[in-house]
Amino acid sequence: MCVYPFEHYAYWEQELGQTLAYGAFGENLTIRGCVEAEVCIGDIFELGESIVEVSQPRQPCFKLSVKYDRPDMPLKVQETGYTGFYFRVLREGFVAKSDGLKRIFAHPKAITVAYANRIMHEEKEHFAGIRQLLEVDKLSVSWRATLLKRLEGQVTDTRERLTGGTSATTDASSDGSANGVS
Repeated sequence: MCVYPFEHYAYWEQELGQTLAYGAFGENLTIRGCVEAEVCIGDIFELGESIVEVSQPRQPCFKLSVKYDRPDMPLKVQETGYTGFYFRVLREGFVAKSDGLKRIFAHPKAITVAYANRIMHEEKEHFAGIRQLLEVDKLSVSWRATLLKRLEGQVTDTRERLTGGTSATTDASSDGSANGVS
């Protein structure tokens, strides 16, 4: 389930020059009070009758470019760190608009979504940080695979996600700094 903090809406309204409705970033759930710097991978929340767990930061994709007619939009979202995150559903249940989000378990590794974003997108060769992130047992399979490849010296081409173009995996000797490689 894709989650996006309402706290970022004012920034994007100014940046885009328009008022945004809930769900403006393709999220399933717009929330208040849980931003990337305060939520950790593996934290568990009660949401109505359901129980959900943070599994990874969201990685913005080209669909935001299409929606807002801004080719740079996914990269801007990524660079701000205002990405939102994903919940994995541990227990299904009814959720009402008035239901609050209550943290019922804080993961002991305390790796924030903001830190995970920084390691994935900015500090790509911070191998101690990558290992620290990989220690979080609740990290999603896809993020785990990408980070393990990075430790093996491979880089992942993110063009498809960011622009809708083709992607590939290459070895670290390729210079992918300007072409969407992470």
